[in-house]
Amino acid sequence: MVGYVDFSRETALKILYDINEKGAYSNIAINKHLNSSNFGYIDKTFITGLVYGTIKWKLTIDRIIGEFSNMPLKKLSPWILNILRLGVYQLLYTDRIPDSAACNESVKLATKYGYRGSKGYVNGVLRNIARKGSEYKCPTPDRNVEPVGYLSIKYSHPGWMVKRWIDLFGEDFTESLLQSNNENPDFTVRANTIKISKDEFIKEMDYNGIEYLNGRYIDNAFIINNPTVLTNSELYRKGYFQIQDEASMLVSHILNPLPGEIVIDVCAAPGGKTSHIAQLMGNKGIVISRDIHKHKIRLINETVARLGLDIVKTELYDATMLDQDYIEKADRVLVDAPCTGLGIIRRKPDIKWTRHTEDKEKIRSLQLSILRTSAEYVKPGGILVYSTCTIEPDENIEIVREFLESNNQFHMMGFEELLSSELIRKTVNETSEVNETKNANEVKENEGKNAKEGYMQLFPNIDNTDGFFIAKMRKRG
Repeated sequence: MVGYVDFSRETALKILYDINEKGAYSNIAINKHLNSSNFGYIDKTFITGLVYGTIKWKLTIDRIIGEFSNMPLKKLSPWILNILRLGVYQLLYTDRIPDSAACNESVKLATKYGYRGSKGYVNGVLRNIARKGSEYKCPTPDRNVEPVGYLSIKYSHPGWMVKRWIDLFGEDFTESLLQSNNENPDFTVRANTIKISKDEFIKEMDYNGIEYLNGRYIDNAFIINNPTVLTNSELYRKGYFQIQDEASMLVSHILNPLPGEIVIDVCAAPGGKTSHIAQLMGNKGIVISRDIHKHKIRLINETVARLGLDIVKTELYDATMLDQDYIEKADRVLVDAPCTGLGIIRRKPDIKWTRHTEDKEKIRSLQLSILRTSAEYVKPGGILVYSTCTIEPDENIEIVREFLESNNQFHMMGFEELLSSELIRKTVNETSEVNETKNANEVKENEGKNAKEGYMQLFPNIDNTDGFFIAKMRKRG
């Protein structure tokens, strides 16, 4: 007879199964399961932590399981393997869960979801790992002999990704990047100055006991230390702020839209950049906000309604298709293109395991198609900004260069004057840091990586933001 199974851990297991076996996106799977049950805040936080932590360290955890299992992992049922992963994460990567709870609850799950003998097998593997203690470290190859294998296992990133980044950025920079990818990102918000001034927002946060720091690069940005207090407050419902990483904020800031202009955001969901654009315009002008999915248009509408932005016009539209009605009608166009997302691994660790190099050419083709189509909407003298949330040069500066080679109506436009001196300094320094480990003929992707030349790459390990690429172009008048 199966004992009482902890519903929180069982839910975490079901989410892991959906992600690892069905290819579900982590944020979508988590929201689906958490919203379908009456979980409180503590349970939701616990489940989310288990899921993201287990996904983040999956490669290393699998290596550890292999060290203690007398059965090859490929012969285990998906349920049992995910139960073991969940158990190992609790044993070795958390400090508040007793070993007994991690083992006992895993055994109960194995009894319910496993086959005959699963209970004893799971119990044996986890108890043996627990005996090693929380200081146990997974065996790794000799770094001097196999640097890719060493870094891959130590930081739980796929080998192909580690090798590619070493080739692009050098070994030391790559290790720093891998380490940063395993850290928790800041929770950053943007004060909505359409409804409240920055100073008034600060007073409201002080009054509500919200702990914050000023943003690093954007004047109205704040890093929140106790985000639940903020998101559960009336400040959210009143539309006084929008949750958004500073790298994402920088995109609209560099676009630099002006009141009264016509701006098109061709890939706008979920609406963070669209709402920022409308805010920067003082809620005066027109922002055409497009996406290809109906449910994402709904998200944009909900966001702009909460924030009190009435200049946003949402449209269901495929960004690869040319809209004759908007040719040379826009003062500014933003192409925040679909990408591999390798700059936001901290937020969505499943990206490491679900996005592969074989998808790259399809993604690049889509990016170039959207950029070329969207350029048609820019007025003579108007602005075109291309951005992604990846750190891959072939999705970033190489796409921009390919676009410019076939379109002499556009040229790069510097934007140093829009950035803080701290960000300019960091951008130049990180270029130097990457280049120090490379030969001169190997750094084309990183040359001139500064705002003065019209593009920049943000890295989580250097800039403490999501990994983002931003390029700014002007159409000749």
